[in-house]
Amino acid sequence: MTEVTDTFDKGPAVTGSPYEAIRAVPVRHYGRWISAIVVVALLAWLGYAFSQGNILWGTVGDKLFDRTVMQGAWHTILISVCAMAMGLVLGVVFAVMRLSKNPVTSAVSWLYIWFFRGTPVYVQLLMWFNLSLIFPVINLMPLYKNDTVAVMTPFVAALLGLGLNEGAYMAEIVRAGVQSVDYGQTEAAHALGMTGPRTMWRIVLPQAMRVIIPPTGNEFINMLKTSSLVSVVQYTELLRATSNIGSDTTAIMEMYFVASIWYLVLTSVFSIGQYYVERRFARGSQRSLPLTPWQKVRANLTTLRRPKVA
Repeated sequence: MTEVTDTFDKGPAVTGSPYEAIRAVPVRHYGRWISAIVVVALLAWLGYAFSQGNILWGTVGDKLFDRTVMQGAWHTILISVCAMAMGLVLGVVFAVMRLSKNPVTSAVSWLYIWFFRGTPVYVQLLMWFNLSLIFPVINLMPLYKNDTVAVMTPFVAALLGLGLNEGAYMAEIVRAGVQSVDYGQTEAAHALGMTGPRTMWRIVLPQAMRVIIPPTGNEFINMLKTSSLVSVVQYTELLRATSNIGSDTTAIMEMYFVASIWYLVLTSVFSIGQYYVERRFARGSQRSLPLTPWQKVRANLTTLRRPKVA
């Protein structure tokens, strides 16, 4: 935005034009500089406050890449990816069942979503881990038979607890995405002789992805943090690994800082990945793609520069 002054340029007038050149002066955005200074001051004050605490920052740096911590971070990624994959598969299946005209499959899907969304994931983890108290033996004869304690390992209990819970949320996300596609698309596919499953796979789901992807990415990032609950079933993920080190070395708060740093790193990396996936699926619905983070930084920097006046 520019403001026009009544000061005329002192140079020679343009030949053949009755008007002289007008000098345009850019508007100064003082509010941006003031807000930036306030934010920087608050961050400096926050950093000073933490520097005055009785925190052994050297321990944080030493333990940040400890082998046990790295292994816990890997276990966090592993259980999050596996549980999210399980949730995606279950979400698609139960979303299709929910949209089915069959009252039995629709009711079963509704009950699944109602139960796993209505109970805390912490309780579900404890139920799976203590399943042997009511079922000492898993008997699926003639297919499979074994002691429940041997089957329900910490990893399996964590996978079932997180995966089944995530499936209920993904079912609603997929259902919303499918319903966002105009029904005329389905009718047109049926008119061409396509079957129901083929129409869903080839026509409806590809168009629904731009609605499904954003909340799915948010669910996965939330899964990375929710995975900290699996420490209750003795699965050694990031929080449990850092807590064990903190108990042994009495550096409890320092290890919580280590865990927080790793969670921030993991969520930041996957947030960037989510952004580019969303940007790719937005190509068919937007005239111009949204700016990348680097493009946004460059755009903000150029707005802070004062353009040269000719």
